[in-house]
Amino acid sequence: MSQPFFLRRALRRAGATVAATALAASTVLTVVPAHAATVPPPASAPEVDWPGSPGDPAFGPGYGGYGPNAGLGPYGGYASPYDQVPVTAGLDATDATTAQSRGVVMVSTVVEFGSGEGAGTGMVIDGDDGVVVTNHHVVEGSTEVTVTVATTGETYDAEVLGTDALHDVAVLRLVDAPSMPEVTTNTATLDVGDAVTAVGDAGGDGGTLTAAPGTVTDPHEPVTVSNDDGTETTIRNLIEVDADIISGDSGGALLDGDGDVVGMNVAASSGRSDIVGYVIPIRRVLRIADDILSGEESSTVSVGYDAFLGVQLASGTGAATIAAVLEGGAADEAGLRAGDIVTAVAGTATPTIAALRRAVASHDAGDEVRVAWTDSLGEAHSADLTLGRAPVA
Repeated sequence: MSQPFFLRRALRRAGATVAATALAASTVLTVVPAHAATVPPPASAPEVDWPGSPGDPAFGPGYGGYGPNAGLGPYGGYASPYDQVPVTAGLDATDATTAQSRGVVMVSTVVEFGSGEGAGTGMVIDGDDGVVVTNHHVVEGSTEVTVTVATTGETYDAEVLGTDALHDVAVLRLVDAPSMPEVTTNTATLDVGDAVTAVGDAGGDGGTLTAAPGTVTDPHEPVTVSNDDGTETTIRNLIEVDADIISGDSGGALLDGDGDVVGMNVAASSGRSDIVGYVIPIRRVLRIADDILSGEESSTVSVGYDAFLGVQLASGTGAATIAAVLEGGAADEAGLRAGDIVTAVAGTATPTIAALRRAVASHDAGDEVRVAWTDSLGEAHSADLTLGRAPVA
């Protein structure tokens, strides 16, 4: 039986579209890294509470911003409990031509303040403003993002403008980038048998883009995946193709016979000799991008970076007791240390971890706030600090 999987840049945590349950045809979704550096496990995991659930705006994605994630084991998001699949381009794939590479970029990330690296693909949709779309899972958990333009080899820093985790779309903006070519798109509905070509950074090695030809096998395929809370989420109307899409192609382009982009690569199947790819229709990607660019948040769309204090909190103390401080983070710069108890943020009392979450979440990244705390000797302190950017949730 085939096993479709999301083309993970790095293993996703709990979220709307992570791990595995049945497809409409009873196939099973699994999650694998698209391309991720191997990170050695720590000697032991600390007995602490990582404040925040997946996507928690107060502390980043589920763990105060760095270090191990209990949901994924001690590898900080790179120890995959799911089946691994080859990340080599198939025999049908060739180097992408200059025309096929137009507007396609390679996306590289630093994850969780240096605990790992990842790679994927993206597409320039506004060359004048340097706006790029990619999959949410390509940038999820990232603290640094760079983008390399395939046709020039030039690399730029990028900011994440917003994401839609449910539909697996993210929008980036390149920093100080000149005007550049963008993709041309075709939002028309495809038919079974239409010729297509998947273009992306197959294998995530940051080298030459590859092009994998194929045809549309189903233009309206629903994919159902399970959430960590036991519920299921169905992503409807994905384009199913028989192009050899592999890990690393995430966020890349599906081209029609005229060379226009008709979709964004997001998933593929394993466990069989023929590869089946799944692609988000470009009209959906562009609609979500428009919402993000206009600042329209919704139940699925998040705009901008969440605020981040940069502390790890000890559980079982009944208070917001710091177990560890992220080096170079806001709390570290303000002088907070392990053993300190945070008592207030911007005048709001924080007697519990939950209260501290809420207090930080009420602010934006870049806000200056006064934080009060008592040290391990019971002495009171306060300092003004600038809240940092949480890892992309």
